[in-house]
Amino acid sequence: MRVYGRIATGITAVVMLGMVNVGCSTEKPPEPPRDTWTAAASSASSSASRAEAASNKAEAAASRAEAAAQRVEAAAQRIEAMTMKSMKK
Repeated sequence: MRVYGRIATGITAVVMLGMVNVGCSTEKPPEPPRDTWTAAASSASSSASRAEAASNKAEAAASRAEAAAQRVEAAAQRIEAMTMKSMKK
């Protein structure tokens, strides 16, 4: 009887080892590589377009400021001419 117990224990051990071995050796399907560059490229592209729009606005504001400075300078020259003319009288 003792021999049958050892045989049964041996068979059970082999079956359990086989089940554990098969369970551990099954490979999981590989995950597809994540695409991290597309989102970054899209974000960089939109940031660049926003920066370009801001640059265009700043350039337009600078040209308006330059035109205003020229008008002020012309007005100052007219006032200076009027002052010099009134002083000569």
